[in-house]
Amino acid sequence: MFETFGCRLNLYETEAMKALAAEAGLEGAVVVNTCAVTAEAVRQARQRIRRLRRENPEARIVVTGCAAQTEPGTFAAMPEVDLVLGNLEKMRGESWRALAAPDFRPPTEKILVDDIMSARETAGHLIDGFGTRARAYVQVQNGCDHRCTFCIIPYGRGASRSVPAGVAVEQIARLVDQGYAEVVLTGVDMTSWGADLPGAPRLGDLVQRILRLVPGLARLRISSIDSVEADEALIEAMQSEPRLMPHLHLSLQAGDDMILKRMKRRHLRDDAIRFCADLRARRPGMVFGADIIAGFPTETEAMFENSLRLVEECGLTWLHVFPYSPRKGTPAARMPQVEGGAVKERAARLRAAGAAREAAYLASEIGAERTILMESPRRGRTEGFAEVELAEDRPIGALVPVRIAGLGPKGRLTGAARAA
Repeated sequence: MFETFGCRLNLYETEAMKALAAEAGLEGAVVVNTCAVTAEAVRQARQRIRRLRRENPEARIVVTGCAAQTEPGTFAAMPEVDLVLGNLEKMRGESWRALAAPDFRPPTEKILVDDIMSARETAGHLIDGFGTRARAYVQVQNGCDHRCTFCIIPYGRGASRSVPAGVAVEQIARLVDQGYAEVVLTGVDMTSWGADLPGAPRLGDLVQRILRLVPGLARLRISSIDSVEADEALIEAMQSEPRLMPHLHLSLQAGDDMILKRMKRRHLRDDAIRFCADLRARRPGMVFGADIIAGFPTETEAMFENSLRLVEECGLTWLHVFPYSPRKGTPAARMPQVEGGAVKERAARLRAAGAAREAAYLASEIGAERTILMESPRRGRTEGFAEVELAEDRPIGALVPVRIAGLGPKGRLTGAARAA
């Protein structure tokens, strides 16, 4: 039994762990793959572990993931936990073979966590087919070399490291042969892909190579990027290649220059606005999502208003809003904090702005002709990642041309299938 908290990469790695555990013959274990991005994520994991112990009194409970990597002692101190496994160890077959051995005995301190900064590879646990029958997620990068002041993730994931392009291309070709119509490239810091490889290729080089060498791939997506580090080859691919979906999720985090500097980000607000405008000019119909933090330490109302205005100025559609909470071990946790009520109120205003932008975008889609990738018999997503409900069943994983007819009751578009 596996429980996963956090990002797509964690979900991907859970699938890899399932395969390793099954190969080792492990039975009677509960594995919790944790997230360290916020203190709340750690609290939720601890709460879930206690519940899992009550529900599975005889099971061996193994805790792994980023929170296990950054604060192994926190979980080892829990009487419910039998073993804490680091992010390197969870991807090693020998870890699961040892766990499955009849004579396995956990170490006295219950901790098997190595120095994540020693990691130099990320391709050893590639798997085929993670996701639904609709789309597959392919990890091409792990770790991060940046040190944003609010973020603990580099200490959970280690230094940035890349899957070689040839390995990624081979995996994607196998997925296409298995019938996948869409592949999503995923990683911790996608735009750093290639910096550790010979010749230091860029993410755009990888994208163009995939599209060139896997002609049967119908749709390619990129999970999330740091816009200021987008290279020209990536922009060219977005402009000229219809198989690369016109949808990008941006790691923006704030819209005020002083807050961005205090976050130790690598862009200013004008950089973000210019990026969105330039890419939309090159490819009309581009859809942008973004991460934005509300209530970062020292944020005044005027600074927050700059972030709020960024939603309109960048033309964002899919917004992920994070109320700031201090993360022990990060520089931001030592900065003057914004009062909790103000943080919640600002997050609510950001979400309202995002909801308004989303509603306007969905309304603008009515009457358009799109092709949706079916995620369930009657629901799929457009090129811009909007959900569309159909009145009749279609095969999961199929690409179905539709005309957008209206807006349904759950904030989803409705559509009618049309002849291909």
